[in-house]
Amino acid sequence: MKLLKLVSNQVKLGAPLPFNVRDEHGHLLLAAGQVIHGDRMLEALLARGIHADIEEIKALAAGRKVEPQKPTLFARWTRCYWGLDALARDAQPPEVFRAALTELGDSVQSLIETQPDVAIYLMLRQEGHALRMYGLTHAIHCAALVGLLTRRLEWPPERQRSALMAALTMNLACLDLQARFAVYGRLSQEQRDELRQHPDAAVARLREAGIDDEEWLRAVAEHHEHSDGKGYPRGLQDVGDMAQLLRLVDVFLAKISRRESRPALDLREAERQAFAEYPSSPLVTALIRELGPLPPGEVVQLANGERGVVIHRAAKPQTPIVATLTDKRGIPCQASMKRDTAEREFAFKALEADRQLVARLPPERLYGLLP
Repeated sequence: MKLLKLVSNQVKLGAPLPFNVRDEHGHLLLAAGQVIHGDRMLEALLARGIHADIEEIKALAAGRKVEPQKPTLFARWTRCYWGLDALARDAQPPEVFRAALTELGDSVQSLIETQPDVAIYLMLRQEGHALRMYGLTHAIHCAALVGLLTRRLEWPPERQRSALMAALTMNLACLDLQARFAVYGRLSQEQRDELRQHPDAAVARLREAGIDDEEWLRAVAEHHEHSDGKGYPRGLQDVGDMAQLLRLVDVFLAKISRRESRPALDLREAERQAFAEYPSSPLVTALIRELGPLPPGEVVQLANGERGVVIHRAAKPQTPIVATLTDKRGIPCQASMKRDTAEREFAFKALEADRQLVARLPPERLYGLLP
C-alpha cells in the first residue's frame, strides 16, 4: 500500500470522508463515510499524521466510490473517543442524545469484554495521543477501567452498567478544560470555578436528556466528593460506593497520564498512593488485582537480554506474554516477536527503566490488526 499524507484542505469538516483515513503505517483510523465533527478532532488527527491509500485517491478521481474498510479493534477505540466528542459538543434532541450515549456505552462494553488486555494497554500507554485529546481519552479509559473493576467486584450487571455509564459521563461538562490543563498546565480562576461545578453541570445535562437512573446520576454528582468532607462541589462526607469508585479511577488514571508540565507517574507509585489513601478499601484491592504485577503496557527486560512490552496477562500473573521491542543487543526490532515468559529463556527479569522504548509505537504492530 502506498500512502499519501493528507493536509487540512483535503478533509472537509462535517462531510462524510470520501476515503479511508490511515496512520503512517497504513492502519485504519477512520473509515470512508465517517464524519470529522470539529476542529479539535481534525487538529488531533493532523498532529498524529493522517494518510490515504493512493489507489483510493485514484479511484475517486476516476469516479469510483471507495468502500469503507471494516474498522479494526483500534479504530473502534478511536471511534469511541470521537463519539464522546460529538456527544459533548453537539446540541441534540433528548432521544438522539440518549441513543448515541447508549451506543457509545455498548461500544466500550464490547471492547472490554472482547479484549480486556488491550483496554489496559491503552490506559497505560498513552504516548501516541495528542494532549488536546486528553479529556476524551481519559473519559473512555475511565469507563473501561470501571467496567473491568465492577466485573471483578461482582456487582450485579445493572450496577455494572450504571457505573460504566457514570464514568463515561462524569466529565461531560469539562472535556475542553481537561484538555487545556493537560496542554498548558494552568487554568484561570474563572476556569477553575467552572471545573469545580462540572459534576452538577454534567448531571443537569443528563437529566435534560431524560436520564433517570438515580444511582448513575448520584455517582456523577459525587465523584469529586470525599469522606473527609474536603471534596467538591458540596463537601459531602456520606459518599456512595459508586462515586468512590469513579473518584478512585479518575484520580488514578490522571496520575499515570502525562501532561505538558509533568511526566506520567509510575504505575506502582500511583497504586501505592491509592492504597495509602484508602488502606482497607475493596475498590483499591480490586484495582491492584485487576492490573496485576505485570499488566499490559508494562515495559520489561527478559532473561535472554531482550526488552519488550507486556501485551497479555496469563493465569500466573508473573508470566505474561510479551512483545519484543529490542533484540539481545538492545537494537530495536523491525518486527516484534511474541515471548511467553513462562519459558525459562524468556522469563521476566526486571522492569525496564527506559519508557521511551514503547513511546508512540503503534499498538497494531504489537497486537496485529485484530477485528
